[in-house]
Amino acid sequence: MALKQKGSGDAAAADASKRRRVGFAGIDAGTEANECMQVFIARNPDDVGSEDSISIEPFDLNHFFGEDGKIYGYTDLKINVWISAISLHAYAEISFKETSDGGKGITDLKPVLQNIFGENLVEKDEFLETFSKECHYISEVVKNGTSIKHDASNEDDLAVEIVQVELQGAAAFLYSRLISLVLLLVEGSTPIDITDHGWEMLLIVKKAAPESPGSKFQLLGFAAVHHFYHYPESTRLRISQILVLPPYQGEGHGRRLLESINSIAESENIYDVTIEDPSDYLQYIRSSIDCLRLLTFEPIKPALGDMVLSLEETNLSKRTCSLTMVPPADLAETVRLKLKINKKQFLRCWEILIYLHLDSEDHKCIDNFRSCIYDRTKGELLGGASGTNGKRLLQMATSYDEDSSFAVYWTKEGADADDQTVEQQPEDLKIQEQQLNELVDNQIEDIVEVAKNVRSRGKDKLAA
Repeated sequence: MALKQKGSGDAAAADASKRRRVGFAGIDAGTEANECMQVFIARNPDDVGSEDSISIEPFDLNHFFGEDGKIYGYTDLKINVWISAISLHAYAEISFKETSDGGKGITDLKPVLQNIFGENLVEKDEFLETFSKECHYISEVVKNGTSIKHDASNEDDLAVEIVQVELQGAAAFLYSRLISLVLLLVEGSTPIDITDHGWEMLLIVKKAAPESPGSKFQLLGFAAVHHFYHYPESTRLRISQILVLPPYQGEGHGRRLLESINSIAESENIYDVTIEDPSDYLQYIRSSIDCLRLLTFEPIKPALGDMVLSLEETNLSKRTCSLTMVPPADLAETVRLKLKINKKQFLRCWEILIYLHLDSEDHKCIDNFRSCIYDRTKGELLGGASGTNGKRLLQMATSYDEDSSFAVYWTKEGADADDQTVEQQPEDLKIQEQQLNELVDNQIEDIVEVAKNVRSRGKDKLAA
């Protein structure tokens, strides 16, 4: 970690003297970390300090710097961090004009950076040496793993390999170096406890050209998965973390990792596959993959056809009849047994599959579909009760979204009627209805987005 102070000491002293003549300086407002800190991926030593370095965008650097996310005591502060694509070591260069205590102290930057990068954070000379000394680091991990077959549609795909390794030894050491990228790029992430039994890691790597010097493999991304017991005698597979390195995002590597995990689950007869707190985008990719798998799964086709027919023939607009889009219970179990898709995920995909088979020009049919989504959402949030003992939505402004955030609450049976008067006011019911409709609209938007992706990638499957 390098510290560079701009300007001379005499100038700094003169400025300090000038402030004393003028009077008291204002309270230091601080600088947000997001405004003064940048992180780059360095593919070779020449990238350090170069405009050719690949900049990455952490989801939020502020949360590493205290509750208010600010750095105090520096003028013209700039923090540049480079992470080696070869060894995953990090080097930080810090520059500023001057430091002064403006009432909030002077933030000690070193422990904060060490908290993010740990032992990966080294001085510049050592960082530059890692490009040559550790150029075979990834290869050593890969050679001890098991290669997983995946579909390859072009020559670039043929150079990509997915390797399954137990999270111990060299692989565990590699994960410890990947933690800093996980903390920077995955919101709400925490390091996994690799001392627990059952952890594995899938690495997606690209083979280097035979004539290329240095490492034989380039790390593109990884997934950390955990095998855990399911009563009475099976194992579930949970995806805990999945990350594609920024330079290689948007090239389908996340999809390849998910498809490989599904393949492992089927070959090892895992009970089912789950994902721990997936992001919206990861859920989008996952649902797209699972829907494509389900499109060619023969056992669901009769029930799916019946459901689509019911939506086409039923008129739910007047609410004289009702319809639920729930698949037969034995069908969800068949999907779990054969495809290892858990029930919650299958129900999500079921609605997408139904939408895929509807005629978007048939307004009555689309309205029926929306009514079913509305009834399901209302039932999940408010339950079946409609009186004062049922659940209620309460509008509640939060820092996340002041306009559309809410809490779900309910009253106890037998509670004093006077305590429930406010809950039954027409204005409250109107707000509740508005929020429910917003939730339904958001869910349908998500369904439509996945359906578009599935339709573009699975035209042949839809036509079958």
